[in-house]
Amino acid sequence: MAGSKLAKGRRLPQEAVPGGRAAEPFWRKGLEALTRTQWERLCDGCGRCCLVKLEDEDTGRIHFTSIACKLLQSGTCRCSDYAHRDRRVPDCLRLTRQTVRTLPWLPPTCAYRLVAEGKDLMWWHPLVSGSPETVHEAGISVRGRIDAFEDDVPLEDFPDFIVQWPGRLPKRAREG
Repeated sequence: MAGSKLAKGRRLPQEAVPGGRAAEPFWRKGLEALTRTQWERLCDGCGRCCLVKLEDEDTGRIHFTSIACKLLQSGTCRCSDYAHRDRRVPDCLRLTRQTVRTLPWLPPTCAYRLVAEGKDLMWWHPLVSGSPETVHEAGISVRGRIDAFEDDVPLEDFPDFIVQWPGRLPKRAREG
């Protein structure tokens, strides 16, 4: 098709797919079936996992803070040095098929957690909506909610930044 343009980001109607049926989304096949590229695409870009978390030594309870990792870009909610993050931030925890099943602090909105639990992605996830902005529009992301970065706050002041919202599903995220 010389001279034609490919429209990126547009979904074909179901009847336009050969055989009239849309292929099942890759995430519905489970975490074990994901390729490396699919694994990376599963991240919704919310940035909640990049918030500093505190563990109560007595109870083991995990508390989110509104303090972000020094590598998190507050506007995009993405890591500024993803490829080297574990070298630059030694306590950065790389999510794996095993860890997503055991980490008590993964937010209930986390796509990795949802797929591990056999649940589907929510309407605002970029793979479902077709837009990376819906995660922000639904109030899932940390955009506009970061109060400080870890290098800017003394460790003894971290408890002053404990927040509840990262462990909750906002009302507008349910309304989609």
